[in-house]
Amino acid sequence: MAYIEPAPIKDKENPFESMMERFNIAAEKLGLDQETYEVLKSPAKQVAVSLPITMDDGTKKVFEGYRVIHSNTLGPSKGGIRFDPEVNIDEVKALAAWMTWKCAVVDIPYGGAKGGIKCEPWKMSQGELERLTRAYTVAMNEVFGEDRDIPAPDMGTNSQVMAWIMDEYSKAQGKTVNGVVTGKPLVLGGSLGRVEATGRGVMVSALAAMQRLGMNPTQSTCAIQGFGNVGSNAAVLLEERGLKILGISDHTGAYWNEKGLDIQAAIAYRADNGSLEGFSGGEPITNEELLVSNVDVLVPAAKEDVITYHNADKIKAKLIVEGANGPTGARADKIINDKGIVVVPDILANAGGVTVSYFEWIQNRLGYKWTAERVNRRSDRIMKDAFERVYDAAQEYDVSLRIASYIVAIRKVAETYKLRGGY
Repeated sequence: MAYIEPAPIKDKENPFESMMERFNIAAEKLGLDQETYEVLKSPAKQVAVSLPITMDDGTKKVFEGYRVIHSNTLGPSKGGIRFDPEVNIDEVKALAAWMTWKCAVVDIPYGGAKGGIKCEPWKMSQGELERLTRAYTVAMNEVFGEDRDIPAPDMGTNSQVMAWIMDEYSKAQGKTVNGVVTGKPLVLGGSLGRVEATGRGVMVSALAAMQRLGMNPTQSTCAIQGFGNVGSNAAVLLEERGLKILGISDHTGAYWNEKGLDIQAAIAYRADNGSLEGFSGGEPITNEELLVSNVDVLVPAAKEDVITYHNADKIKAKLIVEGANGPTGARADKIINDKGIVVVPDILANAGGVTVSYFEWIQNRLGYKWTAERVNRRSDRIMKDAFERVYDAAQEYDVSLRIASYIVAIRKVAETYKLRGGY
């Protein structure tokens, strides 16, 4: 299991405050009543645990673990688990809320959740990671459940971590429970199409937006910041549909080729070397230069808050499609909107991952596997329909696609909450 240390984030906004700023604007546009507003903004459950783990050298180390259930109004809560030294309760709360809106905007019957463990996975052995994952699962036994709360991979975790969670949870239940996690290896009930699902959703969202904006994919250029699973799959799929990818980057730096990069060569180089460092297919530039490069489409697919009020006024792209969660700080929104740049926001653009996770869960419950063609066809339709709903809401309320996404999502959760009722 290869882990790469992420670059530090500069000028980071509080992610929960960024989320709430957009939430508040959408709630006001909808005329949301105070009672429903209070319910929707408040996490349903927050769990913090201490995990004492025996390290390989025999010493004990205590790790902090979190799980936040933001909502279970639409159904069981759904959301990834990240292993990262920057994990904190504010970040997890924001990401859990984003998952609520993401599930609602693509109209799948899940609420939002998120989890994390404060650790440096790239410095840990396979055995240490396994013990940490299993301890976390035991601590969350009363939280997780295929009808309660369903984790998935996120930053610093992968299908192997999901396999450990599934196994440890299944032991406690006395039976195999495949559906307690998604993003599993195929042999354990994972879904075909899951690995490329988020990148594929970015592609579908980008093409839907380009169609509305009258942009021809075969005459458009693109830069992709972040070349992990999401960025690299989005690059392959966008290139297949005619876009010329001029710039890509990872934590080691960015690479630019005015004639277009060879994406397959970049993927092969990363597979052989663990990162893009030293890639000879393009001229080295910085991540900062990539973000403000002269392209038609910009795909930020790395971490939060890479587009801030410091660099937003320098962005030249006509269209931003957010592959990452929260790549644009709330204070940058007005600058970008004033420049006339269209943004397909994270809760819409990268919802392909949770959509195919939903398909994985359905397949586990049915005990039946779908073909990759069926998975892709159904996820493409859900993503395209979601984009059209959001675009129509943006026209109706005269707001950006970001606020329109929140309006669509909040309206759905609010209506469901009112129908279900409370105490």
